[in-house]
Amino acid sequence: MNAPVAGSPVAPNPVEASWPANAPIPSPKLVPALADKYINIEDLRLGARRRMPRGVFEFIDRGSEDEATLKDNRASFHRIKLRNRVLVDVSRRSQQITLFGKPMSMPLAIAPTGAAGLACYEGELELARAAARSGVPFTLATPSLTAIERIATVEEGRKWFQLYMWRDRELSHALVRRARDAGFETLILTGDTAVPPIREYNKRNGFNSPFTFNPAIVADVAMSPGWMWRVLRPYLQNGGMPKQAHYPNDSKGVQVRMVGGAETLRGDNLSWDDIARLRDIWKGPILVKGVHQPDDVERGIREGIEGVIVSNHGGRNLDTAVSSLDVLPEIVAAAGDKLVVIADSGVRRGGDILKLLALGAKAVLSGRPTLYGTAVAGEDGAAHALGLLKRELDTAMAYTGCCAINDISPRVLWREAS
Repeated sequence: MNAPVAGSPVAPNPVEASWPANAPIPSPKLVPALADKYINIEDLRLGARRRMPRGVFEFIDRGSEDEATLKDNRASFHRIKLRNRVLVDVSRRSQQITLFGKPMSMPLAIAPTGAAGLACYEGELELARAAARSGVPFTLATPSLTAIERIATVEEGRKWFQLYMWRDRELSHALVRRARDAGFETLILTGDTAVPPIREYNKRNGFNSPFTFNPAIVADVAMSPGWMWRVLRPYLQNGGMPKQAHYPNDSKGVQVRMVGGAETLRGDNLSWDDIARLRDIWKGPILVKGVHQPDDVERGIREGIEGVIVSNHGGRNLDTAVSSLDVLPEIVAAAGDKLVVIADSGVRRGGDILKLLALGAKAVLSGRPTLYGTAVAGEDGAAHALGLLKRELDTAMAYTGCCAINDISPRVLWREAS
């Protein structure tokens, strides 16, 4: 027997009819040079796999332990179905939204990804430029290879910063001040990585983050001469291998030489008490990432944060963690109109975005799709990935009778009753 999906109706999401006349809306568009060869995100994924050493690709692509969560992220999107709506004029469709008082061309932001600088030479800059060009925010990760101040030079784009809180709080607070002073607008505190995850394939591949040259890595890199030419060579010609730009000088390590491991900086004593100190420093929106529990939402409301991100870290941390799609309605119900709820983990199609929005997310984060694109063709590849997702979301909106993002609600969804 079939039953409609339960869940709270989506709260109205302001939709911009147009940007100001002096600020034309950038919109993700398919890149002509890539459109015929890479017609979906999976094509970009396979292209990235061909162009990268195995260890680097698997660090980006795979999950943790048995990878049950990695698989379930995709399965959860397949379990839930969409329902057509007919005889609706959908000739004037728009994906524009306003989030935290500023417009976006579509309800998506690029998630923080620490390996962008290995996918492509200066990959964070390439991603930031693609995001600005496409009218969506870019999130810079704490372990990135490109400094906050360089990302700040990318014009027009919205810039968010992701924070891993270190055991030495003053070091982290100094980093937050740098992001604030550089004009970053939103702070994402990752709360679901108290300890390093177990990713067994990294050990088999000889890969560390940052990775150390060893016989396995040397052999792996030797099998990817194109990657050596496109990524390693320009780094070596322009100052040497990059360092993790935000780690303290005595801990950051060169990307090919790691002693001790930068992970040892990360604190497992993070608590809600840290929010108050961050609020003293950061006056923009603060989001907590990795939320699965309604009581965490309720605590976040009391602590005065602006939003939560429902996430299982893309299946890369706690294996068998619940999928974001499955837990999202419960989190949306707890948040009500007091917090913005964003979701991530497993998005590979525009229809996936529509399903998350229908269950109450105001926007989604997506990390791997634009990383695949960056590995294939830098800024153009990332912009192409965004264009693919936008086109697929537009198609799903048309079939389900939605002209604007705030038209999307649980009525478009259907799944088997349990």
